[in-house]
Amino acid sequence: MSKNNYIGIDLFSGAGGLSLGASLAGVDVAIAVESDRYAAMTYKYNHPQTKMIEGDIRNIESIDFDSNESVTILFGGPPCQGYSISNQKTRNKSNPQNWLFKEFIRFASILKPDWIIFENVRGITETEKGYFSNLIEREISQLGYRCSTMVLCASDYGVPQMRSRFFLFGSLSGLCIKKPITYNEKVTVKHALWDLPHLENGANTDVLDYNKKAPSKYASKLRGNLSTSSGHLVSKNADHIIKRYRYIPQGGNWENIPAELMDNYKDKSRCHTGNYKRLCDDSPSITVGNYRKSMLIHPWENRGLSVREAARLQSFPDSYRFFGSIGFQQQQVGNAVPPHLAKAVFHEVLKTEEKKYD
Repeated sequence: MSKNNYIGIDLFSGAGGLSLGASLAGVDVAIAVESDRYAAMTYKYNHPQTKMIEGDIRNIESIDFDSNESVTILFGGPPCQGYSISNQKTRNKSNPQNWLFKEFIRFASILKPDWIIFENVRGITETEKGYFSNLIEREISQLGYRCSTMVLCASDYGVPQMRSRFFLFGSLSGLCIKKPITYNEKVTVKHALWDLPHLENGANTDVLDYNKKAPSKYASKLRGNLSTSSGHLVSKNADHIIKRYRYIPQGGNWENIPAELMDNYKDKSRCHTGNYKRLCDDSPSITVGNYRKSMLIHPWENRGLSVREAARLQSFPDSYRFFGSIGFQQQQVGNAVPPHLAKAVFHEVLKTEEKKYD
């Protein structure tokens, strides 16, 4: 007979993308830990039933919770900037941020949950030739867990974004996780954004009406019964930046900008292919990370993405509110695990756990 109750603990929760996916799959997320003030504020507003422990995880000795004979799942993704393929300066063993996974393992050893889900960027499998991903798997295995690892792309799970993430699953009872079943159809940028309001460069009116009827099942699901939505905030770019945008077609990038408009760059060849990238409306987006810094461009308008547009591309529902300045909100959205991807991951764990009782 199945226990059929699942309790989760979210370490390094951020704004709550993993927690939302867990909740959608049927997990009761009891506790979350987050050090950033505004991310914690966002989390608490959107997950009022979860106890938030706000502070540096290195200063938290233990976590008390009542499992009530439920299946327990410890999950989280330590800061990943040090593992990112776009970060070549501190992508090594000397970056202290790259060692925060030790705190995750510390709590795994204290709590001994039934399941462990460790998430991070795909680059963790490449940093120092896989040193960190191999070390994490080895240390979790030494705690008595059978580990399964895989890299999953969000666009395979109903997210309008080609975002690859590394997942490590640990089962205390020796179960093995298979790759979640993928969706047959891709959700495109147009499916995600078409009904959102027209905005100008530097738009700062938070709450607005929708522009059109929902163009897809995806947009309709994220809208729910709302008549307005929040997060219609766009970074204010200088006039010379906006002038550059006008030369970039869908799918294009900085290479489409006339050389005379890029004369402030000492070496244009060092620009990343994702810099000044205009989204294609008929395909999923490229990765929405630090989309302000990379100058990710709206598919139809000469401006950057709004917080809500980025949240749509991440699969957050329109009811999900983000707090802090526009910069903090952009960071929260960009750092999050897409909830629809997280839902598929947790659903696979629950399905695997239930097979024990068949």
